Amino acid sequence: MPVTAQPHQPRRSRRTKRLLAAAATVVTAGALAAAALPASANAGETHRGNGGHGHGHGHGHGRYQDVQLLSFNDLHGNLEPPAGSSGRVTEHQPDGTTKTVDAGGVEYLATHLREAREGNRYSITAAGGDMVGASPLLSGLFHDEPTIEALNKLDLDVTSVGNHEFDEGAKELARLQNGGCHPTEGCYTDKEFKGADFPYLAANVLDEKTRKPILKPYWVWKQKGVKVGFIGVTLEGTPDIVSAEGVKGLSFKDEVETINTYAEVLQRQGVKSIVALVHEGGFPASSSYNYDCDSPGAGDGISGPIADIAKNVTPKVDALVTGHTHAAYVCTIPDPAGKPRMVTSAASFGRLYTDTTLTYDRATGDIARTAVKSANHVVTRDVPKAPDMTRLIDKWSTLAAPIGNRPIGYISGDINRDGTESPLGDLIADAQLAYGRTQDPETDLALMNPGGIRAPLTYTATGAEGDGVVTYAEGFTVQPFANTVNLKDYTGAQLIQVLKEQVSGPNEAAPKILQISSGLTYTLDLTRTGADRVVTDSIRLNGSPVDENATYRVASNSFLAGGGDGFPTLGEGANELVGTDDLTALEEYLTANSSAASPITPPAADRITVVR
Repeated sequence: MPVTAQPHQPRRSRRTKRLLAAAATVVTAGALAAAALPASANAGETHRGNGGHGHGHGHGHGRYQDVQLLSFNDLHGNLEPPAGSSGRVTEHQPDGTTKTVDAGGVEYLATHLREAREGNRYSITAAGGDMVGASPLLSGLFHDEPTIEALNKLDLDVTSVGNHEFDEGAKELARLQNGGCHPTEGCYTDKEFKGADFPYLAANVLDEKTRKPILKPYWVWKQKGVKVGFIGVTLEGTPDIVSAEGVKGLSFKDEVETINTYAEVLQRQGVKSIVALVHEGGFPASSSYNYDCDSPGAGDGISGPIADIAKNVTPKVDALVTGHTHAAYVCTIPDPAGKPRMVTSAASFGRLYTDTTLTYDRATGDIARTAVKSANHVVTRDVPKAPDMTRLIDKWSTLAAPIGNRPIGYISGDINRDGTESPLGDLIADAQLAYGRTQDPETDLALMNPGGIRAPLTYTATGAEGDGVVTYAEGFTVQPFANTVNLKDYTGAQLIQVLKEQVSGPNEAAPKILQISSGLTYTLDLTRTGADRVVTDSIRLNGSPVDENATYRVASNSFLAGGGDGFPTLGEGANELVGTDDLTALEEYLTANSSAASPITPPAADRITVVR
């Protein structure tokens, strides 16, 4: 299988053995056919229900009621249009070619969602988690209060938690839900932060002491006799991809078992129309957001954990809104009864939204599954900006400007994060190696997880700084986690094992290729399987084979040094030295190695030889 450093899904979960066994399967089903429904299927009401958006005027209702479900996922605090490839989507053209479209930005997302709701008297807006966390400076500097305010203005009705909602721990997540100023930094404005107007759902995240969900497990949208229940879960493997402090005192349960349990609860309450918000996802056969996922033949469908989850979630659930992999798909996957069921994901960073029609049968209280229709839509930037979002961005930008606008380096061209080995990955690894040597001159190499690289560095100016200038805000967007750069000793045998863990164990089905510092080289042979894909005899450091019995000093961020991302051997190192945060290391490297007259050239990304 082709291997790319998954910038959107760098951190795969450790799943149960049952899920691991099927994680790589590819499934699809025929598209859901639109049933012939009475003309009254689109009849509406004149009133807005609990949590509904009720638009337009109606004159009563018949048996069937179309309910609009607008959804998105993995916003990650991207209020401004994302830069570079993070702000584009690939669109399949009728002639078989593809083109890229600039997309994203909450000012445009608001306009698109509001236009989509027009004329839809029964409309719900839901999200699949990771609304916050790993956010650009505009939101991350303020612990994502700006993003919660923006989501309130977007009329988001409900979201599941994602793994990034736990980056700062359960107490901070509770503050985002319930409001109140930050416990150490206080209030950022003259008004106290009021929290989210929408519920965060965390059905499978339990307090280890009480054994109860830390937030609501489900929520019911109601409007004029129409009831739709939502169950929210994050991936069971969240503890493997979040710092230990962030998930302290919490346990994460199996997604399928949790959803099935609460589907029964909702059914007993008379709620038969159910949507699962699942912060876990899959990998589509095409990178184009609008490809036909259900077309017959080779290359259709989606693979990955969500395929197995969807096949096992009870038929009582009528649709799954997913996320986590930052991929775009609208697919049908058979439920355990063999009946096609819609599974969607809207990429990431607010570049897409999904518009799904759920036809509610008032006679049964359930969704007429044969009438479910869904499609992803681009959040294009050719529509008017929503003025209220512009005001929100301006408010927080004014507060962030003194910090964010400071230049920290200069580049001669775009430094991208795409590919098995990326130019930006090499740059960050080199920066951490250089920093490590200031702490210990014996530092030999550095390793960087691709998932910690959240955006590219772009040559074209995003503000008034000028082309080629890297600002602190741009550096923050690249590395927003505040991990420290740690040094540890490993034997050569351990170092070889670390490289093999990129393509084995939890990372076998979705390889996670570490970004490596200058001097380390090896061959990745994709014609082989499992750990053998890393060719042991090819591993060299400064031209010499790695000695299994020698000791090597390795720099990595604290997340990796703790064994995160499926690299348990990295957690076994000795003589750990904890350094400064990784953004500071990057800033120091850019400042020391670039100037306006002599900018940094994008690295060649030629340290890993890939055989296909």
